[in-house]
Amino acid sequence: MTEELRLALVVSDTPKAMAAAEVMADEHPWVPLQEADVVVVLGGDGFMLTVLHRMLDAGRVIPAYGLNHGTVGFMMNKPKSTKPIATRVAKASKLAVAPLEMTCTTWAGETQHFYAINEVSLLRETRQTAKIEISVNGKVRLAELACDGILVATPAGSTAYNLSANGPILPMGSGILALTPISPFRPRRWKGAIIKDNATVEFRVLEPDKRPVAAVADQKEVRDIAHVRVAAHRDHMLTLLFDRHSSLDERIFAEQFQV
Repeated sequence: MTEELRLALVVSDTPKAMAAAEVMADEHPWVPLQEADVVVVLGGDGFMLTVLHRMLDAGRVIPAYGLNHGTVGFMMNKPKSTKPIATRVAKASKLAVAPLEMTCTTWAGETQHFYAINEVSLLRETRQTAKIEISVNGKVRLAELACDGILVATPAGSTAYNLSANGPILPMGSGILALTPISPFRPRRWKGAIIKDNATVEFRVLEPDKRPVAAVADQKEVRDIAHVRVAAHRDHMLTLLFDRHSSLDERIFAEQFQV
């Protein structure tokens, strides 16, 4: 990268991020997002996900460099530095992230497509336990899972909802996905699976009228689903930029040793 890169500045609506944007306003000749080579994102992980989804939906994806003005900042860089923002972006290391594509069909026969960077999750809508059939690459692997739900997590999302559901932490670049049940009831001993990231996972909701299920791709929800298909979408690879020695893959690896 060079310092001639055209940078756009996108800011969360939180007071902390907006205050930081005022300080940075004159630091660089910012351009509109549609003209930029790189987007600089001020906010937290949730806002970074929002920006990445906006680019996926618009069909124009450029590298994203985040500055943490949120809480955890797993996908972000430290906000303070003595180096100009253009220099930080120019020297940043790249990390490729393959989003998931969720294709779901509702009871009414409507089909919708959404992308997920962290995970696709299926969740029961009522007090009734969900019953879900699970297939991988066209083969039924679990005829009936009684549960609160189930999710498919990417390495980038493996330390989020997936970890809270007792799923495994996946190193970036490992080429695998986590298939993690949420409060499974039957079969009791099934703790989930690790599958290759080129696999296609399908879920069929059993007894959907009695046991309705919603599907969620990060922040996008579809209710009353009958069938969900999940596969990696490599035609729209995302690129996250990190300062050296502070990349997402190192943070995810280090998370395995937290006590």
